[in-house]
Amino acid sequence: MIFKRKRRGEQDEPVAVDPDSFEDDLDEQDRAYEDALLLAELEEQEKTPRVAPRPQGPWDVTDAPPDELPRLDLGGMRVPVPPGTEVRVDVSDEGEVIAATLVQGTAAMQVNAFAAPRTEGIWSEVLEEIASSLTAGGGTAETAEGPHGPELRATVPTEVPGAGVVMAPARFVGVDGPRWFLRALLTGPAAVDPEVAAPLEAALRDVVVVRGSDPMAVRDPLPLRLPAEATAAPVGSLPEGDVPEGDGDDPLQLAERGPEITEIR
Repeated sequence: MIFKRKRRGEQDEPVAVDPDSFEDDLDEQDRAYEDALLLAELEEQEKTPRVAPRPQGPWDVTDAPPDELPRLDLGGMRVPVPPGTEVRVDVSDEGEVIAATLVQGTAAMQVNAFAAPRTEGIWSEVLEEIASSLTAGGGTAETAEGPHGPELRATVPTEVPGAGVVMAPARFVGVDGPRWFLRALLTGPAAVDPEVAAPLEAALRDVVVVRGSDPMAVRDPLPLRLPAEATAAPVGSLPEGDVPEGDGDDPLQLAERGPEITEIR
């Protein structure tokens, strides 16, 4: 590209200009603009959860449908109480509510809620860690596809009164939500029989999680409380197939049974 420059008292002289210099300037501006767009996109992603939207429950409190079943309000979780179901609110020796267990006959499902990152789910990572913990403790674990995606089919060494340690079947189900993670543990016949598990799985889909806005460390349990309508019940011997105790190495440790509050509908 050629331009002419004219100065007073001088003849016109051709001035050569390198066209590549213009292209370099444009390329640099384009790169700066693209970097700015990328930075804005990354900042927006940090604000927006990457957890895939769920076509069904468990629900976040912000998108929960109207109640179809009565729910037990435990603070961080609202647990449905289907007909013929006993709901045990598991309480630690220190008096803290640590889980809710739905019992239908000899089948049971324990539900725990935990804090999770804003930008990603944690179930795939937790599933692998639970499987490693179970196999290290003498149990077995196998990944399978379930109603909520990948789940863990396992056998867990469990102390049974009068029978010693037996290998009890268990299913670990995980659901990633917006800034929370829900884990369900199905035991007894519900761990191996789809027909027995179906009513408990339906109840799991009706759980509502109340994460709250307070900052929490990832994997910390959501704070739970005793429901006002619960009544104290004596603790008897555990039925066969009830919730197995953890060995202390589970990254989201199984809640050990303490005193219980029982609600029956």
